[in-house]
Amino acid sequence: MVQLAGSCAKPDALGEGVRPGIDVLLDDSLHHISGRRIGLLTNQTGVDRDGTDDLERLRAAGAQVTAIFAPEHGYRGMLDSSSIGHATDAETGTRIFSLYGETRKPTAEMLADVDVLLIDLQDIGARPYTYASTALLALEACRDNGVPAILLDRPNPIGGRLMQGPVLDTVFASFVGMSPVPLRHGMTLGELVAFGNDRLRIGAELLIVPASGWTRGLWFDETGLPWVRPSPNMPNLESATHYPGTVLFEATNLSVGRGTTVAFQVVGAPWLDASAMVARIGPRPGVAIRDTMVTPVSPPDRKFDGTPIAAVKFRVTDRGTYDPVTTAVALLAAVWEQHPDALELAEWTLAQRAGTDALWSHIEAGESPDSVAASWEAELRRFAEERAPYLLYR
Repeated sequence: MVQLAGSCAKPDALGEGVRPGIDVLLDDSLHHISGRRIGLLTNQTGVDRDGTDDLERLRAAGAQVTAIFAPEHGYRGMLDSSSIGHATDAETGTRIFSLYGETRKPTAEMLADVDVLLIDLQDIGARPYTYASTALLALEACRDNGVPAILLDRPNPIGGRLMQGPVLDTVFASFVGMSPVPLRHGMTLGELVAFGNDRLRIGAELLIVPASGWTRGLWFDETGLPWVRPSPNMPNLESATHYPGTVLFEATNLSVGRGTTVAFQVVGAPWLDASAMVARIGPRPGVAIRDTMVTPVSPPDRKFDGTPIAAVKFRVTDRGTYDPVTTAVALLAAVWEQHPDALELAEWTLAQRAGTDALWSHIEAGESPDSVAASWEAELRRFAEERAPYLLYR
């Protein structure tokens, strides 16, 4: 069951621009948590409009936070490991339960002292980002243990209108994509989790507190909100804009720039003829493409540590026309054509990130990137209809 916090749905209710869900909850709807023991699923992105973190705001409001739950990268978002352990908040003594370690779903014991679970995480608008999966798994635990959930919504940093890439075939569902949505879904986390709560038949009791003042056409740098790195290798909005496409290269032996200041803005390898790649790709709408050199330093994916590598670099020139997924497909096809013996690719990993195994089949068959993108159009139209009832913003 999904409910909407009614008083929160009015855009710009206080004339203060965009207010994230934590501000709306504490300013307008405190009755939803009054007198209840709170579990808080969040990380460093859980901050109010002024950058004050959720825990501080909640404690100042007199709320009793009895447990903290942390997604991938930990409560402070500084860790880049395949497994993160539990901890204790040094300032408050509150137990921090990692949902990226031995378990990725809260246990009954973790929820024993929780009357309501607050979820506040900054998604970046691409299916493979794992915070939506963490939220959905937490909803399963809430359902199983009779704990209602309240999701404090935030803007989609890359806007809420464009939908791009293939829709996930649930045969390839995983922690990097659980719901049947496109690579770029154009939804906020609240919309996405409400959709998943229904489509995956979780059926948890869920209340969404919308972000006040946000509209679908606003990008993050137009909201007035502080940019907090959602993860260690998501330094800025530019990287987030390319991520729905360049994330596909995590399935290859090319670097996506982890360990550099331009993560997910570049794709490279020591053996890559980057200038030839630029020539093969040719001009693409809304993006400038050039060859460059980067040197990853202690990259968490362990690709080319300390090694200067040739890379293709992307820079957005027109947000409205840029399609990062099709552009990434063009680069992957170019690498396959130019370096068939050097390219290594994990097909199942690619299928999980793309949401389909048809993508690699299209590339192997030599189809053009635009014809590959055209094969997604019908499913994107269907998805646009399916997501419509879950959209909270105009």
